[in-house]
Amino acid sequence: MRTRVAIMTSIAIDYNVLLQKLVWPLGRLTLFISVGLLIGNLIEALDWTKSVARLAAPLVRLGRLKDVSGASFSMAFFSGVSANTMLAEAYDQGRISRSELVLSNLFNSLPTYFLHLPTVFFISAPFLGSAAFVYVGLTLTSAVLRTAFIVLLGHWTLPPLPEGCVACLLTESENRGLRDALRKTWKRFKRRLPKILYITVPIYVAVFLLQRYGIFQWLEQELGGRVQVLSWLNPQAISIVVMQVAAEFSAGLASAGAMLDNGVLGVKEVVVALLAGNVLSSPMRAFRHQFPYYAGIYKPALAMRLMVYNQTLRALSIAVVCAGYVLLG
Repeated sequence: MRTRVAIMTSIAIDYNVLLQKLVWPLGRLTLFISVGLLIGNLIEALDWTKSVARLAAPLVRLGRLKDVSGASFSMAFFSGVSANTMLAEAYDQGRISRSELVLSNLFNSLPTYFLHLPTVFFISAPFLGSAAFVYVGLTLTSAVLRTAFIVLLGHWTLPPLPEGCVACLLTESENRGLRDALRKTWKRFKRRLPKILYITVPIYVAVFLLQRYGIFQWLEQELGGRVQVLSWLNPQAISIVVMQVAAEFSAGLASAGAMLDNGVLGVKEVVVALLAGNVLSSPMRAFRHQFPYYAGIYKPALAMRLMVYNQTLRALSIAVVCAGYVLLG
């Protein structure tokens, strides 16, 4: 009898874990992908990309990017899924090249940052106080630097657009009514969503299993145990990096806040430690949280390449900002 109860309890626990950690998050991700896909397709069907792109027209023109890149940049302030869906559709249809796709995806770094800015700040402020303004300001500066670099890189490497035109290379579309646009949107949605889910769901389940069986925790602990390369940091500050890498961002903040409150570390030392932990912890978390839906929107190999480019550029920009803060702050 006790054995049967124990087995039933174990099954119930496993069921609850599956429901809370896999089924609900995967359902939410599927919903967001579906909504983003619908929005992106509707914007294209109504030919709103040119109007939306005007918000980013000066940067788009300077970077020699097409109007779909400008529209994606503007959309990324509201939905990263919609922004990436627009780029993937344009790439699949041959309207932008591989180089333009990579640059456009990296171009969205700034609006993607702004999506998370309120959460980052309002989590940081209770722990860090005024130091939160310094930390968030430096990460914002790094995002601005990434955008400026991509604009200049596009200007140097992409062919020029026709004079005075951001969007001339896109096919001019007829003025469609709402009914025709909705019909086209639904047709493309039904064709593309199954392909996205066919890739997204298995990868998400695989990531869940890796997380469930401690693979990610093991990797993070291994990484956390090798932060001796940060010997240039104050020894007490290294514990902030370890907490941020081996646990979560909030754990690093809690450690940093305690050291600030007790006078163990100053503002500069805490901010530099948080920036270092940010660089070391981001790639693993990006793979865990972004790769499943990235691989559904793009092909898995291309999705991985885009994530590597993003994380490399992000790490370099934060390192530059951190070095400037240490030398000039």
